[in-house]
Order: sequence, then structure tokens, then C-alpha cells
Amino acid sequence: MVPQHSTSNKNKKAILLLEDGTVFIRNGFGATGKISGEVVFSTQMVGYPEALTDPSYKGQVLTFTYPLVGNYGVPSNELNLGLPLYFESDHIQVQGLVIHELCHEPFHWASKRTLDKWLLDEGVPGIYGVDTRRLTKKLRIHGVMLGNLQVFDAGEEPNLDALLKNGKNIADPNLTDLVKEVSVKQPIKYSVDGKKTVVLIDCGAKYSIIRNLLKRGINVIRVPYDTSASEVMAYNPDGVFLSNGPGDPKKCVKTIECVREVVDKVPFMGICLGAQILALALGGDTYKLKFGHRAQNQPALDLISRRCYITTQNHGYAVNMESLKKTPLETWFLNANDKTTEGVKHKNKPVFAVQWHPEASPGPYDTELLFDKFAKTLEVT
Repeated sequence: MVPQHSTSNKNKKAILLLEDGTVFIRNGFGATGKISGEVVFSTQMVGYPEALTDPSYKGQVLTFTYPLVGNYGVPSNELNLGLPLYFESDHIQVQGLVIHELCHEPFHWASKRTLDKWLLDEGVPGIYGVDTRRLTKKLRIHGVMLGNLQVFDAGEEPNLDALLKNGKNIADPNLTDLVKEVSVKQPIKYSVDGKKTVVLIDCGAKYSIIRNLLKRGINVIRVPYDTSASEVMAYNPDGVFLSNGPGDPKKCVKTIECVREVVDKVPFMGICLGAQILALALGGDTYKLKFGHRAQNQPALDLISRRCYITTQNHGYAVNMESLKKTPLETWFLNANDKTTEGVKHKNKPVFAVQWHPEASPGPYDTELLFDKFAKTLEVT
């Protein structure tokens, strides 16, 4: 296979400006233009096509700590069961991308274009040549920060003074309804002629969640995040699934109201944002983490079996463990690193949720067994 060469210019300049005044002036790639967002980091080593298309990253400028990115290119939009085989949504979700080294000549049998070309095609700016170790250490100490990222046309020189002057007021994406931007607008049905049907409340669902349900012979009805409980139950589902998604869970008022009603009626499973919304719906509380969990190596400890699983995570908020004492929920999993809540389950009902992604994509896939657990609850209820 012949390596793909980027069609965009390699001489573009870019500036990343953080809210505390820190400036990185390096090389630009992808699309030209200016964006703003919450600057976060992920320590994952592979899986950039899946990460960039994960709706949970909506509103964020993503930094990869792994030094070389783009070396296996970008695969095609090949479909399987009506879903893109290699991506977690239909397009790139991040606001912008920050990396240390950009591979201009990827080499992989499935590669169809470079990372540079992909970002260019989708209008997403990127910056490379950044000391991502320095940036990550700053975010770990200070916490995630708002920032502006601007990529200039080749030959255009940035006016740093003007950028500093105009870059102090950066809108916080978490104050907006990010879930509304990534949720479907109308119900979508995915059928495998299964005996059981699940309503998936879409707060920004990764496609791999749908794939895992279909793989287990479960029909899926994907509905908007603001669907009411009566509308959900009108489908006569065997269970309800609440997806991952971006932003502050407390913004999802209608979803919280819906979940509060449906958990008393059918088996329920939630992932990531879904875990936070479940806790809020049943009287718990959530809070914003200092720099979040975004990686493929987060340890989740099962408090019942004492087994520790290595998991894929992408969240900036967490469930307040103390707040669960006044709810019918109990802590099921803990993060072995910082002892934050990673999973909850109902004391009496077939209702549970985890903070990580058992569908992985990228891996590890060790906890796909949770989909099996959910499928079994559909059989016995």
C-alpha cells in the first residue's frame, strides 16, 4: 500500500491560548479558523478515530499525551448493521485537536486518508509541535481550562497581542446544552428481529453501544434525550438504556425526569453520563472532577468481587458517593486511582450504571460482560 500524503499545507501556523494566558505557538493542521472550548487531555495510546468521533468530547479541545498521532491514518466510512464500522458517530465531535507530533505519511491497510486531511475535510482545526507533557502537567495542577485554538492560512502571521487582548473571555461549553447538539432529533429503529426491545435514550450515544445491543439479539429504538417517560413506555420496551454524552449532567433536566419514572418499571442500564443522570434522578448528586478521566487505562474496582478491571473512560463529572446514602442506589465500582465512584446499582431493582465505557472502542473490552448482564435482566423480568 502507498502511504497517503496530506493535501493540506504543512506551513500553517497555529496558536493555542489558555484562559490563564499560557500561549503555545506551533504548527497548524486540519482546517483554518478559530474555535474555543474546554482543553482536556487523554492518555490513550491508540484509537484516535474512535476518540475524535465520540460525542462525549463535544465542546472540548482534546490533547493526546501519546507523542505520535496519525501514524495509521483514517479508515473509511464502511457500514455494518447500518452503522459506521470504525467510528463512534457520523463525524468528528471535538472542537479542536492538540498533539505533539503529526504523522504526514500513515501506513496501514485500512487507511484511506491522513489525519490532517480528515480534520481538513470536517472543518476541525489542529495544532502540532506542542509540548503536550507540559500542557498536561498544567491541566493536572490547575484543572481543565478553557482555551482558544486558531489555525492560520499558510503565510499568515498571527497577531499575538490582538489574540491576547481578545482571548480573555472564553465561553464555557458546559454552561450550554451540549447534549441537545449530539442527540438524535427523531427516533431511529435498529432491528435484528430479536425477541427483546430496548429504548436507548440518546444523550450522545457511541455507535458501539448500539452494536453491542444488536450483537446480543436486542432490537434498539434510539430516542432523543428529552423524550418523556410516557413516550418511552409507549414503545412497550423490555428495558431502557441511557447513553454517554457531553457536559454537565444537571443540564439534562428532562432526561432526569424521564429516568426517575422509568427505573421503577423496567430494567435499566446507563453508561458514563447515564450513570450521573441515574444518580441525580434518584436523589444523588454530581460534581465536576478537576481534570477528569480520559484514557484506556483507568482501573475500576468491583466492591463485591474485589476484581479490578482496566477500562476506557471519558468523563469530566462524577457521582458524589456520600450523596448515595439517601438514595436506593449503592456504590458498586470505585476508581482505584482516586477512589471516585465508577459504578452504581439499585439495592432492589435490576437497575445499574457504570461511569466507564464497557463497549470500549477503543479497548480494552474486558467489561463487555455488563451488556450480557443487562441482556439477562431482560430475560427474567
